[in-house]
Amino acid sequence: LCCCEYVDRRGRRNHLVACCCDCEELDDGCDRWLRCKSLPPGALERIADTVADRLRVPWFSGAVKINVSLVPPLVLLPVFLHVASLHFLLGLIILTSLPVVVLWYYYLTHRRKERTLFFLSLGLFSLGYMYYVFLREVVPRGHVEYSQVVALTCGLILMLAALSRAKKDPGYLPIPAGNEKPSHQGLPNKSVRGSSSGLHGAGSSRAVNGEAKGYCRISAEQPEGVKKDWCTKCQLVRPARAGHCRLCGRCVRRLDHHCVWINSCVGEQNHQAFILALSFFMLTSVYGITLTLHTICRGQTPFVALLYCPGAYSDYSSALSFTCVWYCAIVTAGMGYILLIQLLNISYNVTEREARLALRDNTGRRLLGGLVIDTGQYNRGLLCNWGHFLSLGSSPPERSAEDIV
Repeated sequence: LCCCEYVDRRGRRNHLVACCCDCEELDDGCDRWLRCKSLPPGALERIADTVADRLRVPWFSGAVKINVSLVPPLVLLPVFLHVASLHFLLGLIILTSLPVVVLWYYYLTHRRKERTLFFLSLGLFSLGYMYYVFLREVVPRGHVEYSQVVALTCGLILMLAALSRAKKDPGYLPIPAGNEKPSHQGLPNKSVRGSSSGLHGAGSSRAVNGEAKGYCRISAEQPEGVKKDWCTKCQLVRPARAGHCRLCGRCVRRLDHHCVWINSCVGEQNHQAFILALSFFMLTSVYGITLTLHTICRGQTPFVALLYCPGAYSDYSSALSFTCVWYCAIVTAGMGYILLIQLLNISYNVTEREARLALRDNTGRRLLGGLVIDTGQYNRGLLCNWGHFLSLGSSPPERSAEDIV
């Protein structure tokens, strides 16, 4: 294949130039629209699949397919921010509606159990575009020192490095070779449950599998009642605190949650990197917001300038910078809430998944106004809980499912 050729979803050789040719689904849809006829069931899905299959860019070994969910943030975010910079009311409307649209899309994909690169693309492009606006509109004003630019750049690089590490294996449990179903006759009947979601119920004593020891040496042996269970989807026996992610289709050790912002699970192997990426993002974002506000709203504290900045819309450059500051502030507030919940959960040694199950089964205690749910199962005190978290991934791997059986 040359750089502009590819093999389409029907197995036929095609060329980028012919992207609008021989498209039966689109031709039929346009013909029915012109004749005022309704589309047959599934027509829109077929048209969307055809467009997604032909959306490619040239590459050395053939045209590479582009994920459609990557495109909207690259196009819409700059347009919305520039429109919001035209007037204060436009900025208020757009910056208020953007979080609503993002939350709507999240619940839409979450309900359909779909994986999407939209949030990862939005996050990475937002970082790049905010950094570009900072260098182009704020730095040339001469109020930002060279050392401050270097510090902001280093923070951004460290955050991306931690994000790259968080994107790696979260601790997937190995699927049995040849998709063989390991026998679980050795497990007591109460511990072998047919739930594909792998919800072993934090704090529940319904499943019995003896004593599960040695998960964390720092927090001593696991308490009685900690269970291993059977996953019907992956066909394996899961260790304690592992769970099945319905989006990834895999079981993960110490599953915390599936994060749409990294398009991956957060588990035993990448939880530390996830917290580190959030922390670097918060520090870098707050520092960038402070530098920008000190430049365009001189003589005012950052918090006051964020709420009242006279002359911010006097010229387009200041208006764009001020709009980007508010966009960063909204994103930072959301990420700060996520980081706060994560830090509280770590302090009580509970995962998001366990907290959710405890709420469902009414087996946990609400603390700090409901910000954290303490299951009481793994909590060994603040220092020991943090010692457990900092040792994640360093302990020797547990026995395989075959060894357990």
